[in-house]
Amino acid sequence: MLQTPYYLIDKSRLLPNMEKIAHLREASGAKALLALKCFATWSVFDFMSEYMDGTTSSSLYEVKLGREKFPGETHAYSVAWADHEIAEVLASSDKVIFNTVGQLARFEEISRSHTRGLRVNPGVSTSSFDLADPARPFSRLGEHDPKTIEPVADLISGFMFHNNCENADFDRFDDMLTLIESRFGALIKRMKWVSLGGGIHFTGADYPLEKLAERLKRFAGENEIQVYLEPGEAAITNSTTLEVTVLDTLFNGKNLAIVDSSIEAHMLDLLIYRESAKISPNTGAHDWMVCGKSCLAGDIFGEFHFENPLKSGDRLSIQDAAGYTMVKKNWFNGVKMPSIAIRELDGTERLVRDFDYTDFASALS
Repeated sequence: MLQTPYYLIDKSRLLPNMEKIAHLREASGAKALLALKCFATWSVFDFMSEYMDGTTSSSLYEVKLGREKFPGETHAYSVAWADHEIAEVLASSDKVIFNTVGQLARFEEISRSHTRGLRVNPGVSTSSFDLADPARPFSRLGEHDPKTIEPVADLISGFMFHNNCENADFDRFDDMLTLIESRFGALIKRMKWVSLGGGIHFTGADYPLEKLAERLKRFAGENEIQVYLEPGEAAITNSTTLEVTVLDTLFNGKNLAIVDSSIEAHMLDLLIYRESAKISPNTGAHDWMVCGKSCLAGDIFGEFHFENPLKSGDRLSIQDAAGYTMVKKNWFNGVKMPSIAIRELDGTERLVRDFDYTDFASALS
């Protein structure tokens, strides 16, 4: 048995997401790029690349990782490229997407022979968190005025719209795409490709996948463009657990269990968005608060129900621990970084990466 803590990527739970992506690609004609900002654990890229068309990025390092580790297309996007990055970005990508007209103008000459796009902000989104809303007031994420875009339309061949966030409502997606067409339709018809970004939860249970496929195919056909999607969470949702062990227990008005992991270090989004972790099954008569081992008072995974009282040595599996977790893990408090393991389709498990003190020391100076 592997030493906790570790992230366990289960290919048998990853596979259904991949199969839905493959079906959507075939039925709609859209291409699917893995959003590395959500998930960049390249030990399963060979498996995922059988079902997806490549990667999209948010930085130079993600661009390079996509080009080196994931077969297919490599799209390069960043909120702002630096002068010292752009040559390497272009050398490592098939398409470069600029966030603003200003960035496009700044790097127009050096990128002239490259396939170029521009991020467009349609002004609407599905985010319930202001922190993550790309269309929030005063947003810096993309150009929003067709009058600003029109003069540079001939310098690019595509647009990237990324305004969905955990959107499981097809009708809401449909309405927003209709709005995009009404506001930017004349410009879209001048393009060769359009990315609709990520945040569309089309691999979720009961999502009307056929309706989405038809809508994407119609959008592509009416505008004579290649459509791209950039699934992140949709690609890896429910595929991975964070395996932890109870180190100690105490009672202070509630039953408390301290585990060998930390939300601030290993599942940071729980802290950022004030959300609870998931444990399955969450049933039983015994209520326990599961807490991290860092010194942060609010380092709490959540409150859960168990069939039996927890005790030191018990193993717990924190569910859905892939998206925006492994890419955000850090060395806060020097808490040991979780290892990374993969469960193959035949059920065998293998350790693909361990982290130790030398990794902690080398991350500092």
